Amino acid sequence: MKKILKIIGIVFLIFIAILIAIPFVLESKIDTIVQNYAKENLDADLSFDDISLSLISSFPKAEVSVDNLTITNRAPFDGETLATAKSISFEMGISELFKGTEEPLSVNEILADELLLTIKTNKNGSDNYDIIKATNADAQVSDTTSTGFSFDINNYEINNSAFTYIDEITNTNINATEINHSGKGLFSGEVSELETTTEAKVSLSIDSTKYLNNNIIKLNALIDLDLEQDKYTFKENKGYINALPLEFEGYVQIVDNGQQLDISFRNPESSFKHFLAVIPEEYSKNIENVNTTGNFTINGIIKGLISETTIPTLDINMQSDNASFKYPDLPKRVDNIMINASVKNTTGNANDTYIDINKLDFRIDQDLFKSEAHLKNLTSNMLVNANLDGVLNLSNITKAYPIELENQLSGILKGKLSTSFDMDAIENNAYQRIRNNGSVSISDFIFSSEDIVNPIQINKAELTFKPGTVNLNNFNALTGKSDFTATGSINNLLGFLLSDKKLKGNFNVKSNTFAISDFMVEDKSASETSNKTTAASQSLKIPEFLDCVITASANTVLYDNLTLKNVNGQLIINNQNANLKDITMDLFDGKLGITGNVSTKAAKPQFDMQLAMQSFDISESFENLKLLKALAPIAKVLQGKLNSTITLNGFLDDSYSPDLTTISGNALAEVLTSNINASNSPLLEGLNNKLNFIDFKDLEKDIKTKLNFENGLVSVTPFSINYKDIPIMVSGSHSFSNNLNYKVVFQVPAKYLGSEVNRLIGKINDSEVNKIAIPITANIGGSFSNPNISTDLNSGVSKLTQQLVEIQKQKLIGQGKDKISDILGGIVNGNSNKTETDSTKTVRDSSKVNTNDKVKEGVKDVLGSIFKGQKKSEDKTAQDSTKKE
Repeated sequence: MKKILKIIGIVFLIFIAILIAIPFVLESKIDTIVQNYAKENLDADLSFDDISLSLISSFPKAEVSVDNLTITNRAPFDGETLATAKSISFEMGISELFKGTEEPLSVNEILADELLLTIKTNKNGSDNYDIIKATNADAQVSDTTSTGFSFDINNYEINNSAFTYIDEITNTNINATEINHSGKGLFSGEVSELETTTEAKVSLSIDSTKYLNNNIIKLNALIDLDLEQDKYTFKENKGYINALPLEFEGYVQIVDNGQQLDISFRNPESSFKHFLAVIPEEYSKNIENVNTTGNFTINGIIKGLISETTIPTLDINMQSDNASFKYPDLPKRVDNIMINASVKNTTGNANDTYIDINKLDFRIDQDLFKSEAHLKNLTSNMLVNANLDGVLNLSNITKAYPIELENQLSGILKGKLSTSFDMDAIENNAYQRIRNNGSVSISDFIFSSEDIVNPIQINKAELTFKPGTVNLNNFNALTGKSDFTATGSINNLLGFLLSDKKLKGNFNVKSNTFAISDFMVEDKSASETSNKTTAASQSLKIPEFLDCVITASANTVLYDNLTLKNVNGQLIINNQNANLKDITMDLFDGKLGITGNVSTKAAKPQFDMQLAMQSFDISESFENLKLLKALAPIAKVLQGKLNSTITLNGFLDDSYSPDLTTISGNALAEVLTSNINASNSPLLEGLNNKLNFIDFKDLEKDIKTKLNFENGLVSVTPFSINYKDIPIMVSGSHSFSNNLNYKVVFQVPAKYLGSEVNRLIGKINDSEVNKIAIPITANIGGSFSNPNISTDLNSGVSKLTQQLVEIQKQKLIGQGKDKISDILGGIVNGNSNKTETDSTKTVRDSSKVNTNDKVKEGVKDVLGSIFKGQKKSEDKTAQDSTKKE
């Protein structure tokens, strides 16, 4: 007995060892079969990570698994993935493994996990699943013994998979996710029976219209398979669309030119709750405890041929009479629900399909809403005829139905409207074929969203619909601090609502107070309790869909820290561009005119503007306008009026103010000053301390100048002003960061240079000498708040003194007027070429120049040379004098 057990144990171990060893021997064989099959039969690229064979876990069967399978298309879908699968396994008898490589393997079970399949038909009519190599009939017969696989399937499963169907010709998209499908039966006989269960989430859209949106589809079907006739008959079948139960029967048969269908369906129960069940659960929520009354029935027949040119005839009907529903957690009931709708096609021509919504009525509280619509020519130039009539309290929507709106809604909507049009008329703006009649009004409407800073309260809006146009008869609204009213007309409202057309129109807008901040984002994120729901900090862009002309008038406009009065003008908006035309306003006790363009099409808003300023209060405007402050910071110490024209372009920052680092342009300015407060300017105070002959409070009051600015640098075209009888020439530049580089040249008459200089001039007693003026140059660096000022005043006075003494000397020795004229020319010309300067970085009262001391030094030097020398002849004296010069 022990020997027998021992022998049995040894045999068993050997058997186990064989089972373990066989896969290593046979895996390469299966790999070869798969690769050869793909190479000979597929016009596509097949790849996989591994093929494994197991005999133990599936004993007495053999299980072959393929991991990470991918099928990639070739032209015309080159590089696109047709199918992927995480794992596909095949189960077969062990004896199948010992067949030759030319003999087919008989497969009994197929399991696929995470299969992703994409079926696509492009605009040229090519199908991406057409990957079987074309062969003639003889080749097909000869290949029947070398196919590699035959199927005698008892069971198959597809788990956690997805399917996508795209038809670019008809613009049809089907997406199925979370697919779990299984089937049991025999496929090998001529007539077989297959029992299947299917569950998936399905979305269906045709020409951008969604008919199913992530709807849960369930199907339990018992199907007769007539493989010889390619006919599949539904016997006992029950399916679900979301929670709506459907029973159907009939057959599908594959014929030479397509598929022949004869299927009928109906809902076995008639509760109105089943209508709610059609709506995806994410919108309808849990309907289990919803109280409903009334009935709901749906039935249909689909019969005919599906081919390249035909569809089956359709007769689908949906009806509900006097139904109602109420969610247990919501206060309002929806009642008087009447539905009468059908989808029909009697010819098999797809374009002859039509939809009739003969009645769709409901009531919430006392508000009754009625509607009907008829759609024809669905696949070509669709014809639409619709009528709406009713009242709807928008705040009741969320009180009667558990819909989660992103935007807060309230207000009373009233409308009585009929419309008739074809889609080509919408696309081509053929207004004569768009027939609208009726009116729509809304009152006490409150709207908020992420796209606006504050909720918009529309007190009243009235629209009148006429063929081709919609008239805005009245619009009265508030938001934040702003109020505005509007009238106007819209040319293509339906084109905007039903297609990608722009909203075209002309509007007249008036406002008592209009705050720009009410339409722009100020904070990076809105507080949780605030109605400001804008997600990020950014300026609002001009809507891309707007193509309109707005004529605006506002008593007061609040913009940043400015208060604009009597604002009037026109905005022409198109392509995210706003052309500002003849914009005028009162500002800083003067007037401002604006013409130009603002574009928000790029990531950063751009502008190109022409500004005209008239009688601006100087101190107020330069204190509050960042642009003026950057162009001429020193002007803030002036009191008076400014007239200016400015041309500039650049980028706008997030507050819609010019980004000074990007602007360029030029400005012409006329400054009419009534007072100069030099003590408030370190620059003017510094010049006062350096030059004791000038007091800037008495500077010329009217100044005209031209500025150019680019790359953050303001260049001043040289201009002249006067202080009494002293001409002053100013030139140079400064940066927007206030770095100065200026040169100021004063043509200073000698009489301003001290009593000693005046005494010398008096002794000379010559009219030409009385006209002497020398140029004194002030070079200004540093910044406006901390300037560095250097002048050549000391050297200029010293040289002038020497020249005056020399003139006196020549008079004493009788040189005459000609020599005096030569010396006078040397005084002016020589000093203008003088480069020696005396500089100091700090401004102190003690640094004022004492011109009398300089005169005394000059007199001492020159007179000493006269009295120490011997008297020479006139020619010799003139020669010596020239050398001293």
